[in-house]
Amino acid sequence: MSPGTFLIGLRHMLPGESSRGGAFDAFCPFGGVETLWAYVTPGQTLKTTNLLNFSVLLVVLGVSLIAGRAFCGWMCPIGTLQDMFAGWARRLSGEKKQIRGKKSKARFPTQFPPRVDKWLRYLKYLVLAVILIASTMSVYPPLYDICPARAVFSFQLTTPLLASVLLTFIVTSMLVKRFWCKYLSPLGALLVVFNKISPLRVVIDRDRCTHCNRCEAECPVDIPGIPEIIRSAECIRCLECLETCAMPDAVTLRLG
Repeated sequence: MSPGTFLIGLRHMLPGESSRGGAFDAFCPFGGVETLWAYVTPGQTLKTTNLLNFSVLLVVLGVSLIAGRAFCGWMCPIGTLQDMFAGWARRLSGEKKQIRGKKSKARFPTQFPPRVDKWLRYLKYLVLAVILIASTMSVYPPLYDICPARAVFSFQLTTPLLASVLLTFIVTSMLVKRFWCKYLSPLGALLVVFNKISPLRVVIDRDRCTHCNRCEAECPVDIPGIPEIIRSAECIRCLECLETCAMPDAVTLRLG
């Protein structure tokens, strides 16, 4: 979990105005997307966001230009939390010891059938489109009241809706691995294009690959047929496939 995100939320609980230093939402990269879209369409910014959002967004886009969706795999604290909740679910549903490269025998987290999973992954693009449209007609960021990052890290469950978002996030993360990332994340939907153009990429040598499926077993976003679709828009550059591969040089990280 990103300690920076934890501290940004924690400072809102500390006494004194000097500890606050701006709204929690000002540190959200997707807040930069929402307020930028609102600014270039009706010509106004949204409350609770400011220029800091643009700075954070530029950093995320810069990382994405080089390494694709590496922000999702290495920097986003929401992904870390989902992996933690998934680990809890495995232990609670019967897993005594996780064997790297082997499909877990625990009941949870589970996966949707392939056909259902395929269509559900398009939901995040719909969420992104709805939020961008709503941004042109809103005073606050449209994701403000239903953002899981705010529910988890702001330490201010000020409404029943936000508390429900937190509970839903925890339950879905335990039932389905990386539910938010795969099906609902509007930032993830925005960053998928960078997987196609980024120079830093994972490469699989098909002559060395034995199709043992160890990489698929460890993939946090459950990309099917990894050796054939390694440039998948769903790849979050977590490098689990590289770490778990048993064949030397079958999976490598390359620039260019």
